[in-house]
Amino acid sequence: MGEIALMSDVLELVDVSVVREGRALVDQVSWSVKEGERWVILGPNGAGKTTLLNLASSYLFPSSGSASILGEQLGKVDVFDLRPRIGVAGIALADKLPRSQTVLQTVLTAAYGMTASWQENYDEIDEQRARAFLDRLGMTAYLDRKFGTLSEGERKRTLIARAMMTDPELLLLDEPAAGLDLGGREDLVRRLGRLARDPYAPSMIMVTHHVEEIAPGFTHVLMIRQGKVLAAGPLDLELTSSNLSHCFGLPLIVERNGNDRWTAQGLPLT
Repeated sequence: MGEIALMSDVLELVDVSVVREGRALVDQVSWSVKEGERWVILGPNGAGKTTLLNLASSYLFPSSGSASILGEQLGKVDVFDLRPRIGVAGIALADKLPRSQTVLQTVLTAAYGMTASWQENYDEIDEQRARAFLDRLGMTAYLDRKFGTLSEGERKRTLIARAMMTDPELLLLDEPAAGLDLGGREDLVRRLGRLARDPYAPSMIMVTHHVEEIAPGFTHVLMIRQGKVLAAGPLDLELTSSNLSHCFGLPLIVERNGNDRWTAQGLPLT
């Protein structure tokens, strides 16, 4: 039997701490994400979830420890070569995009690493890709709508399509369902589930506060509290009432229903 060449981890953090003004935002975190895995990061506000995502996107460097993304170690790689290989969809990006651009332009500009459109002549293949991603996210009817006029859900779906445009090896989703009403959340979760179950989709990491937002097809969970990892591993093993209670600091009951969806609720006060 010949040797099987092992792919390097998509993300590997070894004893990573990020310290700001004497406070550890994440504290000696070790975590690895393998190719094809779909991770959800759960934790209360201020736990360090966004810090982990900023490390994974190469926009933040460890104060100590080592971080490798797509086989490249932060501090030893030109991040501008690395970043096109990472798709990011989050609240922070929405504020940087021109409100007057159409939905199609908003997605197309990602292919050129820009937020603004300065060139009208995009390759036809890029336009076809942009239309295909938008269609997959239910945005075909909105191609000519101005980004600034979209609802929160429409904007989130546009940003995910945009993040896919560079054909990333790693897709990072920062609270994609935040601010959505029930219908908008369920629509987005359904679409994320379709993406998560696609074997050709990139490895994925999603930050959320709510187990109800975990789409079918997600495989792993990392729970973080006060900068420290409490649990990390397959959803089936680690998303337990005990772990979640510890993570959020109050007694919680987690249930999984037949549709591969999760719910959590607090125990009634006696």
